[in-house]
Amino acid sequence: MAKEKKKPRPKAETPKGFRDYFGAEVAQRKEMLDKIAAVYHLYGFEALESSAVETVEALGKFLPDVDRPNEGVFAWQEDDAKQGQDWLALRYDLTAPLARVYAQNRNDLPTPYRRYAMGPVWRNEKPGPGRFRQFYQCDADTVGAGSVAADAEICAMLADTLEAVGIERGDYVVRVNNRKVLNGVMEVAGILDPSDPSKFEAERGIVLRAIDKLDRLGVEGVRALLGEGREDESGDFAKGAGLPEDQAEIVMVFLSARDNIRSKWERDGNISLRPGFAKSDFLGGTHFLDSKFATRLKEIRDSGTFEEREKLLNFGTISTLASLVESSEVGMAGLGELTEIADLLAAQGYEADRIVIDPSVVRGLGYYTGPVYEAELTFEIKDEKGRVRQFGSVAGGGRYDDLVKRFTGQEVPATGVSIGVDRLLAALHAKGRLSKDAVGPVIVTVMDRDRMAEYQTMVAELRTAGIRAEVYLGNPKNFGNQLKYADKRNAPVAIIEGSDEAERGVVQIKDLILGAKIAQTATLEEWKGQPAQREVARGDLVAEIRKMLDA
Repeated sequence: MAKEKKKPRPKAETPKGFRDYFGAEVAQRKEMLDKIAAVYHLYGFEALESSAVETVEALGKFLPDVDRPNEGVFAWQEDDAKQGQDWLALRYDLTAPLARVYAQNRNDLPTPYRRYAMGPVWRNEKPGPGRFRQFYQCDADTVGAGSVAADAEICAMLADTLEAVGIERGDYVVRVNNRKVLNGVMEVAGILDPSDPSKFEAERGIVLRAIDKLDRLGVEGVRALLGEGREDESGDFAKGAGLPEDQAEIVMVFLSARDNIRSKWERDGNISLRPGFAKSDFLGGTHFLDSKFATRLKEIRDSGTFEEREKLLNFGTISTLASLVESSEVGMAGLGELTEIADLLAAQGYEADRIVIDPSVVRGLGYYTGPVYEAELTFEIKDEKGRVRQFGSVAGGGRYDDLVKRFTGQEVPATGVSIGVDRLLAALHAKGRLSKDAVGPVIVTVMDRDRMAEYQTMVAELRTAGIRAEVYLGNPKNFGNQLKYADKRNAPVAIIEGSDEAERGVVQIKDLILGAKIAQTATLEEWKGQPAQREVARGDLVAEIRKMLDA
């Protein structure tokens, strides 16, 4: 009889593109998400926890063949005798499930419906450095509100959220643009025909990608891509959009509108808006922006600081853009929306020192239908090669009015934002807002197995007082191993009570954090003068531990 072949042991390794998260990472993420949720709740948003699994049809993915439902999602076919065959998939974002939930429950939900959601999403894509197939998202959306007041609110809430988690004012900026304004610029530049949107589609794609690379390529690099193209440092040639110089110049003026108005104000101190610039130009109203801000403009013109002028840059940028797209109906409609957003934000104190109108924001404009915004962290870090870089974007969103239309056939306005949880956590680490190691529990060591009940009484008293604590449950034979365990748990304190201490009614308290510092830096005399272990009365245990942890 042939000897049965042994089954090979499974490899203990995470699947490619996935990773494990341990105690401190999980705790820090939860703490950050709790702070974000508190801001969202303050703004009146309600939590929604939807299923991690959706039908492929609900996600908007379709089946190219029977063997592979679609690249980009993890999907499988369910064979139900009653329901028939159906393809299911792990959600790839939190927006598609929102569309399904709203369409399914719209008769029971308030309109507008304001919800936030947090959780993992999965994408069946090729993994790479810092790019995983499972990651966390944190979204907030308003469904059923057509007014751009909803967009302004999302921008304000995003600014408040960043500050709540520990990103200081001056280290971030929320940048706002509008798909309609960009379409107006494309129309004026001659690469968008409203009667035939498919015309010049390839050229517009190159223009969008070029604008998106402004931070990396600079003005001249973008200009080259608007024209014949550019050759990079490696010698590779990227084909440009082929725009004539006059058409390319229109795009460049649009792209540089904010910087140009700032330079003008710095140069000659002239902070007047374009003559005749008024909200009525866009919204059909009678309120003139010039008159509303006339007093402030005069004060700043006479004695205002650079910082005060910076706050008014949003309206100067809009004024400049108005001169550029005034012949485009869709462009002026978009400027009307930007004007109202800036107006509403300024009324609440969110001006251009925190939230800026920035024409260079194009990421996602192929998807969004109106205002688009992203949160960018402006402080510098060093990359893996030691080069200085700005941290970059940690959140993005905008208005997408086709959210529920696939399910109901009716257009439902919606706007929302998504925060990249892992990137925001990395930013907080880079700013020193989070310690790499979370403080562990107080460890009660075991000197005598027969006294385990007393040790459990100690941890019960500590836990009742709200102090995280545990009894060492390994083999207590080697006391050194207990202290090594406490060190691995990053425990701040170890409690020691043998039979001698028990008879005298005392315990030994070992300050592990102080002990580690003394061991690293102190001389022998200092070490003797600052003992990291001391004896206290058993009845004072909880009070002494509380005092040490609060110090």
